[in-house]
Amino acid sequence: MQEMLNFRYMGTALVKSISAYNRYKARQGITARVLRKYWKLRHLLWSVITGSEFDPNATIGERLMLPHPNGVIVHAGAVIGDDCLIMQQVTIGQLSDVHAPVIGSRVYIGAGAKILGKVVIGNEARIGANAVVLCDVPANWTAVGVPARLIPPKSGQA
Repeated sequence: MQEMLNFRYMGTALVKSISAYNRYKARQGITARVLRKYWKLRHLLWSVITGSEFDPNATIGERLMLPHPNGVIVHAGAVIGDDCLIMQQVTIGQLSDVHAPVIGSRVYIGAGAKILGKVVIGNEARIGANAVVLCDVPANWTAVGVPARLIPPKSGQA
C-alpha cells in the first residue's frame, strides 16, 4: 500500500497502471479479468490524483516518463514510443477526425504542448513548451510556437 500511495512518483505509478492494464487486456481467464479490473481501478485513482486523462487504451512504449503528470491528456488512439519524456499540461489528441498522433522514441514534449490530429513525431524530436503541433515533425527536428514552426537539427546532429 505504501508504494501505491507514494506521491513522489505519481507519474511512474500512472504509467505502471496503464502498462499493466494493457498487459492483461488481451489475456483470457478469471485471473486476467481480476488483474485487469485492479489495474484499471488503480489507473482511475492515479488519474484523479494527478488530474490527468491518460486513456489506458493508448499504446505506450517502454520507460515513458511523466515527471509532472498533472493535466496530461492522451487520446485512446495515440501511440507513444520508448523513452519519451512528457511534461505537465500536455495534450496528445485528435482534431475533428478519428486519427490521433504517433510519437516516436526518445521524444521530449515540453509543458503545455498540444499535438493534435493525424501527425507523426519522429524519433528524438523535441516539442517546445506551449507549442501547438498540427503537422509532422521529422526525426531530430524541433517544433516551437503557435502554430508550431519546425527547426532543423544543427549540422552534425542528424
